[in-house]
Parts: sequence; C-alpha cells; structure tokens
Amino acid sequence: MTAVVHNHASPQLLAEAVAARLIVRLSDAQAERGVASVVLTGGRIAAKIYAAVRDSPARDAVNWSRVEFWWGDERFLPSGDPDRNETQAREAFLSSLPVDPDRVHPMPAADGVDAAAAASAYADSLAAAVFDVVLLGVGEDGHVASLFPGYPALTDPRPVADVHDSPKPPPVRLTLTLPTLNTAAEVWLLASGAGKADAVREALNGAASLPAAKVHGRERTLWLVDTDALAPRS
Repeated sequence: MTAVVHNHASPQLLAEAVAARLIVRLSDAQAERGVASVVLTGGRIAAKIYAAVRDSPARDAVNWSRVEFWWGDERFLPSGDPDRNETQAREAFLSSLPVDPDRVHPMPAADGVDAAAAASAYADSLAAAVFDVVLLGVGEDGHVASLFPGYPALTDPRPVADVHDSPKPPPVRLTLTLPTLNTAAEVWLLASGAGKADAVREALNGAASLPAAKVHGRERTLWLVDTDALAPRS
C-alpha cells in the first residue's frame, strides 16, 4: 500500500492538523464500533499534538471515556518519571480529558519487575486489542517506537520486546514490535525538523534498513510532516 504524505508549513501547524485528524478518526471509529483505540508515541511533536487535542474546540466530538489508550514504546523507568512517555501524555492531555482510567494502558514501569517480564505482561494485555490508529514519531536514524536500525527487536516475533543497550537513553526500553504495529488500521508517521529529513526521504524511498520503512497500516499509512522534514538533501 502506497503511503500518503501530508506536508505542513510549521511544527505548530503540523501539531494542530494531526490533532484535528485524530479527533475525526476517533469519532468515526466510535460511530462505527462504539469505542476507539489509539497507540500513543512520545517526543516533542507528540507533546504539541496532545496539547492541540486538549485545546481543540472540537475535542468533545470524541467520547473520551470510550477510547482505549495504548503506548507504542516506553522508557523502562520508575512510575512517574518525567522521561516516561506515559508521564508526558498524562501531563499534556490525558489528565485534562474525561478518560476512563481502566481504558488507559501504560506499559509497565521499572518498579520491581525486570524488562522481559514487563514486556510479556504488556503482550498479555494486548491480546484482544484492536488499533484504529498508531502514532509513531520518526527518529533521525529512522527508528520508530524503540525499534532501532540493526537491533534485535526489529525482527523480534513477540508482540512486545524488551530493548537493551538502546542507542538513545535510557538504555532499557519496551516496544511494540513490527508484527503488532502493523495490525493497526492506520499508521501515522510523524516527523518535524530538518534533522529528520534524511530519514524521511530514505524511508519514503523504501530503504530496507530503516524501521520507519517497515511499518504500515492495514487500511492507510500516512506521513504527517512539516516542511523542514521534507527538505531536499543540500
């Protein structure tokens, strides 16, 4: 399936456009099934998107108590650590929305359990999950979630993998794997800034080594980027 690219003039316009698109997608899913499900990501552009959802006058088009929230990856740190993707999402918008706590499914924290056991536990919780949309930030090296080029997790057949010696701190992480991410109806790849331009260009050209080139939605794959992330090689 061919990916569709949507270019936005600035990071803020990108965030606002993705927020509006997400509200529509979740509302449509609820109209069809009564519930909706989204896989969240982390990073600077994600924080802008979540704030834009929180502040959108259209946000009440979604019944937030009937949205299932999952995470694509997580830094394996103690509960409440400011570097956890869960913490970022809660502070940016989840704490301001009327969500059902039982429908918020953070990845386990490093609170007395090892990473492999945490990955297995999250895989168990995913058993009946249906993903309407997966949000994935794209790294400068072309990684998505915590699937880094050349790392074992990239070919891990398990639903959730524990990652060690990550090239980005902290060294231990949890991540959904490609077989799990690619079950989503839609995958949205997010990239902002000139530092992402090489990875975006190579992934769109099908570079086999880049994780970002290996994810796709069953129904639709979108690249949601700003102008700097689409800049040609200088």
